[in-house]
Amino acid sequence: MIKKSHTMDTQRLILFAAFMLVSMSLWQSWQLQVNPPPQQTQNQGQNQEKTAVLIPESNEQTKDNSDLPSAPVSSDSSEQTATAPEPEQKILSGQWVKVKTDVFDIEIDTIGGDIHRVALLQYPVDVNTDPSPVVLMNDKSGLYYVSQTGLLAASKGNYAPDHKVKFTAQKLNYELGTNNELKVPLSWTSADSKFTLTKTYTFFPGKYEIKVDHTITNNSDLVWKGYLYRQFQRTEVEDKNQSKFIHTYTGTMVSKEGDGFEKIDFNEMLEQNFSMQNTGGWVSFIQHYFMSVWIPPKDSRENYYSRVTNKNTAKPRYIIGTITSEKLVEPKQQLVLSDTLFIGPKLQEHINDLAEGLDSTVDYGFLSVIAHPIFWLLTLIQGVVGNWGVSIILLTMVIKGMFYKLSEHSYKSMAHMRKVAPRLKAIQEQYKDNPGEKNKAMMDLYKREKINPLGGCLPVVVQIPVFISLYWVLLESVEMRQADFALWINNLSAPDPYYVLPLIMGVSMFVQQKLNPAPMEPVQAKVMMALPFIFTVFFAFFPSGLVLYWVVNNLLSISQQWYITKKIENA
Repeated sequence: MIKKSHTMDTQRLILFAAFMLVSMSLWQSWQLQVNPPPQQTQNQGQNQEKTAVLIPESNEQTKDNSDLPSAPVSSDSSEQTATAPEPEQKILSGQWVKVKTDVFDIEIDTIGGDIHRVALLQYPVDVNTDPSPVVLMNDKSGLYYVSQTGLLAASKGNYAPDHKVKFTAQKLNYELGTNNELKVPLSWTSADSKFTLTKTYTFFPGKYEIKVDHTITNNSDLVWKGYLYRQFQRTEVEDKNQSKFIHTYTGTMVSKEGDGFEKIDFNEMLEQNFSMQNTGGWVSFIQHYFMSVWIPPKDSRENYYSRVTNKNTAKPRYIIGTITSEKLVEPKQQLVLSDTLFIGPKLQEHINDLAEGLDSTVDYGFLSVIAHPIFWLLTLIQGVVGNWGVSIILLTMVIKGMFYKLSEHSYKSMAHMRKVAPRLKAIQEQYKDNPGEKNKAMMDLYKREKINPLGGCLPVVVQIPVFISLYWVLLESVEMRQADFALWINNLSAPDPYYVLPLIMGVSMFVQQKLNPAPMEPVQAKVMMALPFIFTVFFAFFPSGLVLYWVVNNLLSISQQWYITKKIENA
């Protein structure tokens, strides 16, 4: 039996594609409201074991070790020390070593010899209102987000310069200029001059990856045993530039040996520490468009870890890092440990070659298998036309062309339904008190006219995954961030400032509804008439690149549907 509502199934399914986008965004926004970021977590009585690390130095400042990773227990170490309750971390600062390249404006603190500020010169905060560069890392202004490295001792008495000791810089200002590379060395030497650690950062033109060498020089008469750790430490800060209707993931992401990757959000880090062994791989903090990643050598056996300090405060600090296996440096010998540090935008063309699986940090969701080919095609078109807005238009035309036959079948079905709509309405009036006879009469009419009232469903259902995939491509790809189009639209990742595209989208949606079979229920008709206005309001807050796609798709659909409808009605 075909119920009366089945005549509107095709129309509702077309609207369902649009509804899925809005529902997905509203769900994510609601999740943020009911599960807000943690503000304060009590940490009473939670003492964890870690190996005591002794530094044979008397002239170093008193150190708070609560943000140091735990050194694995060496085979010749027989003593462990329980950790006291973690005190609040204090920000220590020495001299600033400033480094300028074509993509970076970086500050390195001589305390720890670590990167404490990174500004991305090619990415303004807002192309319209704030041309200053995005500051991804910083230890000021409420955000604490730094990169740290250091050595841990494998046993008592070993030297262990960590990220709290003071390094010496050769100079305080470096600039890449026209050079092919820029080396920035910082050194720490023990008071007895028997041990030296040199950190050397190597920068390259046009690249966001930094080569980091740790040169361990052992001038003593004893074998040095220890570990190298690299970690990121940050607080959780809300992205003020992110739309309230669209939420993207911010948190840690680590590679898993032979099994893709794993996400660990801030709530999970608060609940328990993370620990895992891996060979090579990478650990990262990711956020919308940008990330920081430590990439050890591919053959290095690593211990991944996480921990949280300052739990008793409103600003906990979240740490994700990796520690090498035990390293040995013979007397009068030297060891160089090399890693890659990436700090910057998630440009897929660049990060694919850095480490296996690193492109997964660009999160297209469960439809990645469709989204990645769409992004590939979009970038291919952009490489020819040189404009992301034009690329979106051409991509929409290509996708529309791929589904032309399916859409044609759908529009033919709706045109036939539109043609027999007066007779369907007459049947409803004739048999309004006899549902059984009414449904039988409608079925007979469908058979005589060779109409399948569900014929338009399949094409729409097939296109829904493509639409959702394109939505995530436009939302997640940093290549689209603040991309220029034409006229007043100079930022495809932000809403249309004058709401012109949302209004055009609403009008096109209204026109398309007029081409569909008219609802036979008065209440349903009123709801359908209201939908274009509702979606216009929603789309006013969506990225203009996404609205542009929807407008072009609607205009192409209207053209195709109008032609098919007129052809069938005049037959």
